[in-house]
Amino acid sequence: MDRALVSAIAHRRHPVAAPVSDESVHRLLTELEPEMPSDAPRLLDLGCGSGEWLRGALRLLPAWEGVGVDVSAPALDEARRRAGDDRGLRDRVRWERADAAAWSGGRFDVVICIGATHAFGGLAPTLEALRRHLLPGGRVLLGEGYWEGTPSQAALDALGAAPGELPDLPGLMAEVARHGYEPGFGHLSTAAEWDRYEWSWTGSLVTWALEEADDDERTEALGIAREHRRQWLEGYRGHLGFATVVLHDTGRGH
Repeated sequence: MDRALVSAIAHRRHPVAAPVSDESVHRLLTELEPEMPSDAPRLLDLGCGSGEWLRGALRLLPAWEGVGVDVSAPALDEARRRAGDDRGLRDRVRWERADAAAWSGGRFDVVICIGATHAFGGLAPTLEALRRHLLPGGRVLLGEGYWEGTPSQAALDALGAAPGELPDLPGLMAEVARHGYEPGFGHLSTAAEWDRYEWSWTGSLVTWALEEADDDERTEALGIAREHRRQWLEGYRGHLGFATVVLHDTGRGH
């Protein structure tokens, strides 16, 4: 099965593609507006998926416009469908299929990047890339994984990761500061948020496989769901953390 299609199906029950509850998403989004936005304020979401973060932000900021960028055609189709159902958003948001690391389109008052640092080659190049899209004094909403202590070999194997591939939480904050950002507000995903996210991911795929898929798709989708569940429960559960942080631009990178 196409990886983008699998992801789109797996996020049906939990369209926020991160272990963050709807309540926590809303709280984070209320912190995004800069003190002095530009005359025609805009938001950019790089790796937007089905657009939950961007649409939520635009609902809170009715005078703003937004752009969502992702490589996944199924996710963008869902983003367009959901935005089209909301009269207050359909004329204020644009969705573009592109590689987030290569996309260019001017500067924005706010840049969102949740769980997409892999598209840029890691945390440091992501922070550098976000600055190229950010107006001076703007804000970034960053979502990134980190290790809760020393990761087990099972956790590393499940994620296909090296020990130093992700920072611990202090290391994450230090890298943010090194690139000229100051955390203004943040959220650390709880065990309950992680469990809900993972059960939603595998459950959505299982439901689709049993109720909608043809025979070949059913077998493959169930195999993907079972392997994901095994990797989570036997591997990274309790080892992988996720931080979502509102960053203020201090203009003092490196």
